[in-house]
Parts: sequence; structure tokens; C-alpha cells
Amino acid sequence: MRSAIATEEIAAPYAEALMSVAQSHNLTEAFGNDARGLVGLLEESEQLRTFLENPFIPGEGKKAVINRILGDDTNPLFRNFLMLLVDRKRIYVLSAVCQQYLALLRELNQTVLAEVTSAVPLSDAQQQAVREKVIAMTNAREVELSQKIDRDLIGGVIIKVGSQVVDASLRGQLRRLSLRLSGS
Repeated sequence: MRSAIATEEIAAPYAEALMSVAQSHNLTEAFGNDARGLVGLLEESEQLRTFLENPFIPGEGKKAVINRILGDDTNPLFRNFLMLLVDRKRIYVLSAVCQQYLALLRELNQTVLAEVTSAVPLSDAQQQAVREKVIAMTNAREVELSQKIDRDLIGGVIIKVGSQVVDASLRGQLRRLSLRLSGS
């Protein structure tokens, strides 16, 4: 098992190189869409992650699977980048590279990532309200939402932006009330 810190250190130069290629060809958003798709796929499929991380599977087999996954609409430069990761035996850092690329893209676009945890999926109006709250907190130009469901919250939301956490959940309100009452 590789350490997360080592993986991030290996992934950083690759993410920066991918960003450099994307900027020089005016493809930052297209690469961002491809990276988001791959991150989602890798999060959903344990089998795919295991396959790509297996050092005993030849590179040609990994390339064939990647080509099948990507389809025809993926930019050739992005596809070639993935083939380079296979050739350099760095495909195991694919998820980290894509996540770091997306972080660089958010920084470039002055967009912040808000991780929103709620008891139920948020409606479009609620998502917009969260975006407005985060923009007011951070002065960012745009907000990208990452939503998670936690049935234990009962109601409300927890919003995490960087190191800031806004706990507007019913569970959090009850905990604060309990602390105030026990402190009296």
C-alpha cells in the first residue's frame, strides 16, 4: 500500500504538466471534464482501480482498457497523457493526478470546492443558496459543490470549504445546545 503523501508528491508534477498542456492548447475545461469523469469512474469501480494499480498486468492491457473506457470523444492529448502514465508505470496515481488537476483548474478559475453533507439530496434552490453562502464567505467567483448524504444528520447541512466548516445541521445545533446547557 502506498502512502497518500508519496502518491500526491508523485502526482503533483504530472498534474502541473497536464495543466500546462491544457493551457497551451486552450483545453483546460475539456481536460477538466475528462478528469472529473475518470475520478468518478475510479471512485465507483474498485475493480478498475485494482486493475490499473496491479504491477503484473502489462502496459498494453492497461492501455487497451483505458482506450475502451475513454471512448472517441476524449481529446487525443489527454489520451496520450494517460498512455504516458502507463508507459512510466505511474498509472496508479491517475486518481491523484486528476484530483490535483481539478484543484489547479479551480484555482485558475477562482472557483472553490464546497463539500456539502446533508441528510437528503439538496434541491436546485438549496444548492443555489449554498453556493451564494459560500461565495459570501470566500469572495470566490464560482463554487463547485461536492455533495454527500449522511442520514445521521437528521436535517440541515454541513458545509466545508478548505479548512472552514459551517455546521448548520440539526445534530450540530443539538450538540451546541447540549454544551451550553452543561456549561451553565
